[in-house]
This record gives sequence, structure tokens and C-alpha cells, in this order.
Amino acid sequence: MTSQRETVQVDPDLFRAVYDSPASLPGEHRWTTPESDVRRIEKLLGMPLRSIGAPLWVSGDHPDCPKCGRRISWYDIVSSALTGVHDPMMIATVILGDRKYVNTEIPAAIAGVNCSDCRTPIEGLRSFKCHNWAYAFEALEEVKQRMSGGLAAG
Repeated sequence: MTSQRETVQVDPDLFRAVYDSPASLPGEHRWTTPESDVRRIEKLLGMPLRSIGAPLWVSGDHPDCPKCGRRISWYDIVSSALTGVHDPMMIATVILGDRKYVNTEIPAAIAGVNCSDCRTPIEGLRSFKCHNWAYAFEALEEVKQRMSGGLAAG
């Protein structure tokens, strides 16, 4: 079976109209990534502390890992994506950047996500998004330079 998934850039106004409300997220449950996991994402990506300030939403059929009970979050998605799918700079740019992306696909679970604690595959995760509308381009470039070792932490 071929996948009908495609990621496309959309106009910010369209993105807000369709995706701004957490109610638009598919799945039975909707929740935000805990602050502790947001800080773990920054560390994992090599970002300066407190670079991420926007809510990181997740939705799905079951919010917790079926094996260890950990609340699934963007941390699990990011740590899974770093295993050969995406590089840290690309993920940071998506989280902090001003361009908005959506995945278009048959309604299905997001594949390839594992619990970061016990490595159990997570099934039924439906969507994840970030409500970051106004991260300054200059500030994003500074974060990217610091991630690359180009600027000293201030």
C-alpha cells in the first residue's frame, strides 16, 4: 500500500484558521508537553535553555505509554525522529521558525515513535503541533548558530 502522506508549507493565516485550536487535533485525547520534557528537547537538540516557549501539543488515542505509563510528549517524537529521520537543526527550525507545515495523510497513527523511557513503540499517536507564531528570524539564527557552536552562551 502506498502512503498518501505529504508535508506541505501553508500560509500562516490558513494554518491559524485550521490548526490554531487544540480541538482541531485528531484523536480521543489532547495534551501539552510538560515543561520538563520541553527542557529535555532543548538539551537533546543542543539548543540554548528556554529557546522553546510555545506550547507543544500532542493528540492521540492514548496519552500514556502502554508499558511504563509515561505521558507521551514531543520529547518522544523528537528523540525518535533523531534516529535517522531528521537532524537537530531541521527540528529546531520547525519548532522555532515562522514557516508552518502540516502533514496531509490518510487518518492514521504517526509511525516510528517510541517511548523515550522504555523504547516501547507508541501506537495511536495522531498529531503534534507547536503554537509558535512570532519567533524573530534573528533570534532563530542566533539559536541555530549556538547549536552549531558558533556563538558563546550568553
